[in-house]
Amino acid sequence: MNFCLWITGLPGSGKSTITKELQDLLSAAEVDNMILRLDEIRKVLTPEPSYTDDEREIVYRALAMMAQLMTEHSGKSVMIDATGNRRHYRRVARGLIAEFAEIYVSCPLKVCREREALRHGKLVERDLYGKAARGEIEGQLPGVTAPYEAPENPEVMVASDVLSPSESAERIMSYIQTRWFC
Repeated sequence: MNFCLWITGLPGSGKSTITKELQDLLSAAEVDNMILRLDEIRKVLTPEPSYTDDEREIVYRALAMMAQLMTEHSGKSVMIDATGNRRHYRRVARGLIAEFAEIYVSCPLKVCREREALRHGKLVERDLYGKAARGEIEGQLPGVTAPYEAPENPEVMVASDVLSPSESAERIMSYIQTRWFC
């Protein structure tokens, strides 16, 4: 059975790290899977992003559609690694994808800011929160100049300031095994 997980949380909450850990667990369990990372996809969809609400609406709808197509036609389970700062964006995906779960990576804004300041990755700029606070970023950043609407009823919530990435991934994997492979 193929499924889709939307792993959501503030920038710097640990979504990508947890998603990679989860991918390793799924692969070890012989679950064919893939990650749709919005940071990678955005570079193609909006090479010069404005991060406006209108642009986000288009980008998140496209992301949901990609996840639906991959889940239904590729034989893979899909993990969406994207902030999806409005509940509406995630509801669109839930409406399109039959086997869907929302995973909330909870983390205090202060911890997210600290992590972002130290980021080493290539996909996302370092110190996004600091740059947003100084007005150095085009558009709006969830948690600073744009709202982040936490899920109201996520299937799984992990507190990334308390749990390690591997503990978070194991908790999500336990849910997957119970729901789809019991």
